[in-house]
Amino acid sequence: MTSRSLRFRLLLAAAVSIALALMAAGLGLSALFERHVTRYQVARLSQGLDQILGNLELGPEGRIRLTAAPTDPRFETPLSGLYWQIQDEGLPTLLRSRSLWDQMLVLPGDDLPDGTLHRHRLEGPAGQSLLALERRVLFRPDAEARPLRVAAALDRRELAEARRDFAIDMLPYLVVLGLALVLAAWLQVRVGLAPLERLRQGVRAIRSEGLRRLPADHPEEVLPLVEELNGLIAAQEGAVERARSWTADLAHGLKTPLVALAADAERLRTQGQEELADDLEQLAQTMRRRVDRELIRGRIRARPRGTGADGTALGAGRLVADLGTCLDGVVRTLGRTPRGGGIHWDLECPPGVCVALAPEDLAELLGNVLENAVQWARQRVLVRATPEAPGPVASVRGGWLAVQVEDDGPGVPESAVGLLGQRGLRLDRRTQGSGLGLAIVQDICEAYGAEVDFAPATLGGLRVQIRLPGSAPAG
Repeated sequence: MTSRSLRFRLLLAAAVSIALALMAAGLGLSALFERHVTRYQVARLSQGLDQILGNLELGPEGRIRLTAAPTDPRFETPLSGLYWQIQDEGLPTLLRSRSLWDQMLVLPGDDLPDGTLHRHRLEGPAGQSLLALERRVLFRPDAEARPLRVAAALDRRELAEARRDFAIDMLPYLVVLGLALVLAAWLQVRVGLAPLERLRQGVRAIRSEGLRRLPADHPEEVLPLVEELNGLIAAQEGAVERARSWTADLAHGLKTPLVALAADAERLRTQGQEELADDLEQLAQTMRRRVDRELIRGRIRARPRGTGADGTALGAGRLVADLGTCLDGVVRTLGRTPRGGGIHWDLECPPGVCVALAPEDLAELLGNVLENAVQWARQRVLVRATPEAPGPVASVRGGWLAVQVEDDGPGVPESAVGLLGQRGLRLDRRTQGSGLGLAIVQDICEAYGAEVDFAPATLGGLRVQIRLPGSAPAG
């Protein structure tokens, strides 16, 4: 996946959202835990105050004392973080826990109603920040009431440490939850984008398997796109059909004048004007050849071809042509021509090899290549069909096949090899021809995702190598 991928963007957005949500949840849970722990500690401090108040009595000298100290041993440990203190407002009497050592809690001087609890944040021994709970009571051991301020305090660092420990313990669970949510988001994105993948496969089936329309069983969000694509395909088919009809009409419309032109050439020849008649006849043949080949181009371009993303030729599943049969037919046809009758043919083609081309297009392809070889060969033309990888013939079925055509003619200069296949190019204008044969070969190869290469031949002439997509035999 790349940054331009919709799946990547959705997963990135989901991951960022999940991370932010888990961070907020972690902070919220930590704050909630601290709040719960604080409430629990306040309850413990309140219980400690109740124990202290329950054990107060008046001593022999009128001093207040405790009959029993609170049970928590931390009250006896110096600077333990847990403290209590009793202050007599009437007398300079001060009782405090051993944990305060030689220090005291400095309580705020606010006026407190009797019996009510107040919570303070105080500075304690050794710079500690304390959570303090204070209650003002009237102590009545006799008729005289004595106002007392009783306080218990806890180091707030314990609350912070509890929150930190909770966050550390919670972190692995948040990570696992985050991974589970990311996995769920990935599954959701995969399921959500599945209709787009089906749409892509449908478009590929239109190109490669002859499907004419996309099916309508898509989600409502994708269905408008499917309908637009079907409309576009229908409009394109109509445009292609109109173009083909127009080309055919034009070609057939030109054939009648060409026949008349050939008749005029024949009349001129009977009148003794053979040079002019030969020129007109050559012109008529050239124009007829152009018309025929434009019809061939129109037929080839009307078929959806090309290569898929994996490099395989589209259309391989429904187009099959037997290479050996087609090659024999083309050689027999050329053998009946004046030039082809004097050529020695060396054919090396294993039997049963099929390629993913329409039979008529394969015949046109081989016909143009072999016709060009016959035109320039002196005595011999070699045709060799071999799989690209070593192995039995079955290995090329569904793979690739290399077809080489060589002649023993004069060859082509190396500087001109790269120009071969250009439309209308004729390297030697002293020979007959329109310069369209190898251009047609290029058109057919491009249409089927095949490749054609020109190079000097070992026989001395030109070597044309064509890389064709293989196919399993029909049936």
